Amino acid sequence: MEIFLPQSAHLTIGELARRTGMSVSAIRFYESRGLVRAVRTSGNQRRFMRADIRRLSFALIAQQLGLTLSEIEAELSLLPQGRAPNPQDWQAISVRIRGALQARIAMLEKTRDLLDGCIGCGCLSLAKCHLYNPNDRAARAGAGPRFLLGDRAQDFEDVE
Repeated sequence: MEIFLPQSAHLTIGELARRTGMSVSAIRFYESRGLVRAVRTSGNQRRFMRADIRRLSFALIAQQLGLTLSEIEAELSLLPQGRAPNPQDWQAISVRIRGALQARIAMLEKTRDLLDGCIGCGCLSLAKCHLYNPNDRAARAGAGPRFLLGDRAQDFEDVE
């Protein structure tokens, strides 16, 4: 579908790449995933809305925060097409992802605190650790990083 827009309302893919710091191939990838939508000129060239600068910038920031591509797609699908997101749009995203970010922060803090203990010990292995997990008692609770999943070393203390 050919759409005619005023020259100032759209950007070439190269201009969008320069404005966002992304490669052209990355923009094409995000376009293929529906994060941005190009219109085509009569010469079949892509043209992007200026609002796509913000959409792509959000994607870059969200990746740095640890959001998955699926989570980013879901958030961007709720933004309006054809206009720049307004402060209320961004506030709604902030509210929705705040809980997920807090959970990630808590996991990182817990990992940091446990890692400090392991580095002090030197073994770096819960299977061998005589401080946190003697005789690999944590394995009885199931697979995975038991302490990072919320289990405590004292949960596994028993008389042998």
